[in-house]
Amino acid sequence: MKNQKQLYIILVTLVATLGGLLFGYDTAVISGAEGALQAYFADNLNLSALVHGITVSSALIGCIIGGLLSGYLASNLGRKYSLVLAAVLFLVSALGSAFPEVLFFTKGEPTMALLVTFNLYRIIGGIGVGLASAVSPMYIGEIAPPETRGSLVSLNQFAIIFGMLVVYFVNWGIAKGQSVAWVNETGWRYMFLSEAIPAALFLFLLFFVPETPRYLVSKQQNEKAKEILSKIYDKTMAKATMFEIEKSFDEKKGKLFAFGKRIIVIGVLLSVFQQFVGINVALYYAPRIFESMGAARDASMFQTIIMGLVNVVFTLIAIFTVDKFGRKPLLIIGSIGMTVGMFGVAGMAFSNAIGIGTLIFIIIYTASFMMSWGPIVWVLIAEIFPNKIRGQAVAIAVAAQWAANYFISSTYPSMMEFSGGLTYSFYGIMSILSALFVWKMVPETKGRSLEELESILVRNKRHSA
Repeated sequence: MKNQKQLYIILVTLVATLGGLLFGYDTAVISGAEGALQAYFADNLNLSALVHGITVSSALIGCIIGGLLSGYLASNLGRKYSLVLAAVLFLVSALGSAFPEVLFFTKGEPTMALLVTFNLYRIIGGIGVGLASAVSPMYIGEIAPPETRGSLVSLNQFAIIFGMLVVYFVNWGIAKGQSVAWVNETGWRYMFLSEAIPAALFLFLLFFVPETPRYLVSKQQNEKAKEILSKIYDKTMAKATMFEIEKSFDEKKGKLFAFGKRIIVIGVLLSVFQQFVGINVALYYAPRIFESMGAARDASMFQTIIMGLVNVVFTLIAIFTVDKFGRKPLLIIGSIGMTVGMFGVAGMAFSNAIGIGTLIFIIIYTASFMMSWGPIVWVLIAEIFPNKIRGQAVAIAVAAQWAANYFISSTYPSMMEFSGGLTYSFYGIMSILSALFVWKMVPETKGRSLEELESILVRNKRHSA
């Protein structure tokens, strides 16, 4: 019986993590298409590096919108049907980004209007990413038992990185052996189109998973909540968990700052630091960084695959250690590794010694991020907010994350034109500050139920009042 319950939790979690896989797929597909988009749009239309940076990062505008909407949708549509909506948006974006000319334009004739339309389709996909990035870990966090919650929520980050790795292989496979002209004209379309396959699978499988017990209780559907809990826990634990959930909804009103401002600030700063350390620069512009070392396009995409494999391995380290060592130690260790990696890249850039050393430092940096700030921030965001404000608070934290992501990613090309060394030094400084922030402000959440964490928060607020 216990094994059946564990299998049920794992299967439900795996379906939810497809939202993470599509999050990774959608955000990383641009890495292979970025150079082709510059040739197809920016070069043909004589657009600046800033405009190209905005195009590469346009999906992030949608991510901010999706993040902001996630709280309202998760609280009203529910966690499950918010993910269904995200899956539909992923599917529309994949088809539209591949063929933005459909209905209104002539294929093969780049214009400003076509560029705007392409960006609109990317924004639609970004809304899906913003929704999935907030709701997938929220869903898993509300389904998972306390003793495995960290590992199961971390699986969502593994899915994000795995989605990135898959699309690195897909992009490399599409471009391999083809002429640059073909990739610039046609190949980038296949890269975006490939996302339709996992999006359709996600949409189909979502109809076979339940709503979360905590959402059901918030809508006074307690009997349905008990039914779901009985599939996760034994009879005694299911009854105790149900009592804790009901009590948490009875005790507090759902005002955003009902539990104090500090916890909201911590959630927002976790999100902002996760982006200000510069991770998505490494992910979005990876082929271009490797090309700057002298690698050909095919080779640069292959090096990106190597980086993706490293990311997967170190995300697995986080999954197997987060419920053993705790959240804070992993975050601080990761910050130290990121600092070494980024200042190493900065030093190579200042000395104009771009080469294999740069690849090594980038791998140190990304490996450190993937075993710490990549998965652990999502775990904490799914854990630290009380039941009655979780939807609102997660929405604010995730929107802040995507706003920070957009700022960092869209400014990277123009910052690099000014100084590569100073650009990477900035990310290194942010890595140092992230460690200090965790040390001073972030609570440890390992091994506690969501309701237990909430009761601790209430007690701390009373003591500080």
